[in-house]
Amino acid sequence: MPPSFQDLADQTLSTIPVVGIALALVAAVLLAIGTQFQHRGVTLVEARSGAEAKTGLSLRQLRSLLASGSWVIGTVLLGVAVVLQLTSLGFAPLIVVQPLGAVALVITAIVNARVSKIPLDAISIRAIVVCVVGVGAFVAIASFVARSRPITLTQLVTVLVILGVVLAILLTLFIVMRSRKPRPIFYVVAAGVLFGFVVTLAKVVIDRVKTIIEGGFAIDAADILTAVCIIGLAAAALLGTYFVQTAHSSNPPDLVVAGLTVIDPLVAVSIGIIVLGEAAGAPLWAIIAFALAAAAAIWGVISLSRHHPQALGNTPLADAAEGSLTQP
Repeated sequence: MPPSFQDLADQTLSTIPVVGIALALVAAVLLAIGTQFQHRGVTLVEARSGAEAKTGLSLRQLRSLLASGSWVIGTVLLGVAVVLQLTSLGFAPLIVVQPLGAVALVITAIVNARVSKIPLDAISIRAIVVCVVGVGAFVAIASFVARSRPITLTQLVTVLVILGVVLAILLTLFIVMRSRKPRPIFYVVAAGVLFGFVVTLAKVVIDRVKTIIEGGFAIDAADILTAVCIIGLAAAALLGTYFVQTAHSSNPPDLVVAGLTVIDPLVAVSIGIIVLGEAAGAPLWAIIAFALAAAAAIWGVISLSRHHPQALGNTPLADAAEGSLTQP
C-alpha cells in the first residue's frame, strides 16, 4: 500500500531539524539588534574622541567602549545570539543553520535606514535581496541533503591547519596595511572569515562533547586536539571581534552584518562540505546549486559595499554620531 500524503509529510518534517532552525532564526534577530547597538556605541566613542579608527581601534577607544551603554547592550545581545547559534548546532548540521543568519541582514538594513534617516537606494536593496535569496536557496537545499557526520582526527587536524594559515595571513595583512589605511571592506571580510572558523570549531567541540557523553565519558587522544580547537576558537573570536568593532567605525551596520551573515556562513559551509563531509551524499545538481547560491550571495556583499549610501562616504558616520549626541 503506497504511503499517504500525511505519512510523506510526517517523514519530511522528521528529516528537517526544526529546533535547530528555530534557534538560528532567533539568534539572527538578536544579532541584528545587537549589531545596531554596537554600531551606535562605536560611532559615539569616535565622535567623542574626534578620531576615526579606519586603521584599527586604539586601546583608549577600546576602553571607552566598555563605558558605552549602547555598546554594552549590543554586546550582551550578541552574546545571547552566539549562545543560541551554538545551541542550534547541536540539533542540525552546520550548513543548515549557519546561513540562516542572513535574516539579520534584512532586519539590520531596515532598522539602520530608519535610525540614520538614510534610505537605501535601489542598487543596495537589490544587493540585499540577492544575498538573502542566495543564502535562502542554500538553506533550502542543505535542509534535505546535509547530514551531520562523526568528525575524524584527520578532519580535525585539517581544520586547525587551515585556521593557522588564515590567522597568519590576516594578521600579516593587517600589520602591513595598517599604515596604508586598508579599505573598510577588509575588516568586514576578515571578521566574516574568522567567525566562520569560530562556528566550525564550535561545531567540532560540541560534537566531541556529545561523543564523550555517549561513550560514558571515555577520554582519548582526540581530546588533546579538541583542547587545541578551543584555543583556536578563542583566538579567532578575539581577533574577529576586534575586526568587527573596527568595521563599525567605517561601514554602515548592515554591511558589517553582511560580513557576519554571508561571508561567515560561506566559510563555515565550505569547511562543512569540503572538510567535514556534511554534504557527502548530495547529488551533483545540489553541489552546482550550492555554488550558484554562494556566488550570488558573494556578489550581493560586494555590490552592497560599493553602492551603499553610507559606505560611499556621502554621509559620514561620525557626523551621524555627533548629531545623535545632541539629541535628548
